[in-house]
Amino acid sequence: MTSLLVIIVLVLLAVALWQLTKIFDLTQVGSSSDDSQVASDNDNNIQGYIMFGFLAFIYIFTIYGLLKWGGLALHTPASEHGLLVDNLMNITWVLIFVVQFITQGLLYWFSFKNRGNKDKKALFFADSNKLEAIWSIIPSVVLACLILYGLYAWNNIMFVDKDEDVIEIELYAQQFKWTARYAGNDNVLGKANVRLIEGINTLGVDMSDPNAQDDIIVSELHIPKGKKIHFKMRSQDVLHSAYMPHFRAQMNCVPGMVTEFAFIPTYTTAEYRELPFMIEKVANINKLRAEKSVELLAKGGTALDPYTFDYLLLCNKICGASHYNMQMKVVVDSPEDYKKWLSEKTTLAQDIKAAAAAEKPAEEVKATKDSSVAKDTVKAVIDTVKAVVAKVAMK
Repeated sequence: MTSLLVIIVLVLLAVALWQLTKIFDLTQVGSSSDDSQVASDNDNNIQGYIMFGFLAFIYIFTIYGLLKWGGLALHTPASEHGLLVDNLMNITWVLIFVVQFITQGLLYWFSFKNRGNKDKKALFFADSNKLEAIWSIIPSVVLACLILYGLYAWNNIMFVDKDEDVIEIELYAQQFKWTARYAGNDNVLGKANVRLIEGINTLGVDMSDPNAQDDIIVSELHIPKGKKIHFKMRSQDVLHSAYMPHFRAQMNCVPGMVTEFAFIPTYTTAEYRELPFMIEKVANINKLRAEKSVELLAKGGTALDPYTFDYLLLCNKICGASHYNMQMKVVVDSPEDYKKWLSEKTTLAQDIKAAAAAEKPAEEVKATKDSSVAKDTVKAVIDTVKAVVAKVAMK
């Protein structure tokens, strides 16, 4: 409501200023003014200097933005291919800034140099094959190099050899949570279909598939350092996007199909927390939280908990009202800790059997109660019949 009122006020203010301008024009009737609508040399000079002012604004704001917000960009990648992605991004940024600096400067300089002047006559210049070749070939070569490097990086990142030793994990997306399924000892994920979703089998795993018998389902993702992880991704409802920023990994999760991505983690969670830049970042965040907590406590609220860094799996598609809250904690363990953690988990088959066993006593208790009620009802009917017969016999 407040935003709407602000917008209304701004619109009314703009209308008022426009009306004041019209009134000012009416007050100038009869005065000596140039109504020819033709720019004079003075007008052209003023416009030229305004253009240079705007050019200075572009350069100053660009430099200010880099200094002010440059530190918010992602820092050290936590996967092997992350360096390749960062190099490609850095090369692209450098090219963009260099080209922008040169082309914008030339654009405004030539516009000012060749501004309108009554003592100058415009030169008709039809074309130049040399200039056309220069500004066509150079961008084409640069873009071709970027695209080829990008394809090289993409192929290296996405290629997974069939004979390669990888860990198979499924990431299952649904509004608004993530679930992970591990392939178990056979390292083969069982078949799955949304039509098979029932009870605790929330991923629709086909339990008739032998490969599904050792599958493990968890709500917190653990992966080992130095081992290639092959993720297969599904979506239950709408388009999601599995995004793990610190690993430079992102892949859409599309309903009705399986997408995939693979990477090798290079830092455990504990190691990444100890990197100097991360220690500084966490300290700064906790400083801001402490200041905010003072304000909250003064208003009778609850203080904010201290921040601790964790890798996260996020959804990078606007998938609904709670999209912002769709995330899962990712823990990178040492290989030994990972094996220990995984060995403590039960399989989906075991969970289904345990759930069925828990339901059986409840059904037996219900059946016993139903049987007892039926017996009591029969007994009551028999007693009623006997009473009626006795009364008839007495008559």
